[in-house]
Amino acid sequence: MIQEPAAQLLEHWKEFYLLVGTAAAALVALLFVAASLGVGILSRHPGGPTRTYMSPVAFHFTSALFVSAAALVPTHTRFSLGVLVGLNALAGTIYAAFVLRRLFTDNIADLADRICYGIIPLFAYVAGLAAAWLIFRGSAHAPEFLAGTVVLLLVVNIRNAWDLLLSMARRRGEIEAGGSAPR
Repeated sequence: MIQEPAAQLLEHWKEFYLLVGTAAAALVALLFVAASLGVGILSRHPGGPTRTYMSPVAFHFTSALFVSAAALVPTHTRFSLGVLVGLNALAGTIYAAFVLRRLFTDNIADLADRICYGIIPLFAYVAGLAAAWLIFRGSAHAPEFLAGTVVLLLVVNIRNAWDLLLSMARRRGEIEAGGSAPR
């Protein structure tokens, strides 16, 4: 029955979601620190690289944090958890599609950027929709599927955050060598 407690489905996953949620929260905080240190380097243009590269990383880490927190709520039913996971995945799918479109119209995006900033997150969110459906059904595979989507978002965005850090370091070097900050 859909009103069964989700805790039965996720009973062996508490430590996993606690760990992943903590990691996602710490990584969001570190991303904010990096952004504040790179204030003079980040683009001032509202449709520029910051919106295409920095914002998605923050969004995806926050999404992983949200799903992890939702999975830890002991009073969720399969229905309420499925709705939250599904809404998060739907919002993420729409956002990832928007980012992917921007990546394919961005002159500085290379294949690795298109895959890691666009395609993989889009795939993770579509898988999140499938995880929500499996939660509704009470499938024994729902916990593994949901965990896979969260870990995929976390891992690809650790890569993306590293890519951002290297990009900011290169820009700082260009500015210090006499170039100008990006507009």
